[in-house]
Amino acid sequence: MGSDRVCLNCHAPLAALIKDAGLRQKVTWEGITCDYCHSVRSVSAVNGNWKAAVELSLVKSGPLKDAVAPTHGTQFSAVHTSSLICALAMNYRNSLGFAVLTTYSEWEKSRYAKEGKDCQSCHMYQVAGAVVDPKVKRTADRLNLHQMPGSHSIDQLNKTIKAQMSTSREGDQLKVTVEVQNVAAGHYVPTGSPMRQLILEVTAAPFGSAEMRQERAYRRTVVDRQDKPVTLEPYAFLRGAKDVSDNRLAPDEKRVETFTFPLKAGVQAQVQATFWYYYSPLAQSESQKRITFLNVRRLVR
Repeated sequence: MGSDRVCLNCHAPLAALIKDAGLRQKVTWEGITCDYCHSVRSVSAVNGNWKAAVELSLVKSGPLKDAVAPTHGTQFSAVHTSSLICALAMNYRNSLGFAVLTTYSEWEKSRYAKEGKDCQSCHMYQVAGAVVDPKVKRTADRLNLHQMPGSHSIDQLNKTIKAQMSTSREGDQLKVTVEVQNVAAGHYVPTGSPMRQLILEVTAAPFGSAEMRQERAYRRTVVDRQDKPVTLEPYAFLRGAKDVSDNRLAPDEKRVETFTFPLKAGVQAQVQATFWYYYSPLAQSESQKRITFLNVRRLVR
């Protein structure tokens, strides 16, 4: 299967359903539509991937049991209340059997799954609102907000990653310790595309001297069947064969990172720990590829 069809399965799911891989119909251009998601009736595992049973009709399914709409029928759908609806896009195994996307599986093994905290509780949190025009029916429902904030959201990242920094001197060496923890994500950080990275950059800037820099990268490293590193996102979906390393932060995991810089006794330095999230590997500009979301500073005397 070519990369276009692999991508369309998630980003324009109607293309496969109405057999429009050539994108000739304008409805395909709309990508992930309200109509598609609310036409899903069930989700099941097929050959290592999750597949949706979709019924395009004038009856729309959703998480409310008493919803009313003036233009179409409605029916309650248990799958829309669970993380299973998200598995369609958040888990993917390619033709080589390699698990490219593993977000749903990560959640499934976490305490969040055991506690009944589904994807929607973080990414489609509830707000007060009316399901339909009050002229049709007055309701006092809690609705799932459809903004779906993810890895490009500073708020989500700041809720998820917490860090503390401490310093100590050992002769003419400065030791910097950063404690970092995934406190709020029910999946690994980063998750999704195997090209995504969480970077912890630590700098020490002695007064009157050049800045020194070290970093840690939390990421997966993917290779093909010839054990050659896969560095482009489309190739991970098509040619990825296995992970040779994975040091991402698991749900609730706390890690202590240590950095050492040469710093003579009596010299002051500004120490800074900065977290970068590379969330869009194919973006054209550096500013579109990454986001800075956490910064910790300390003056060492």
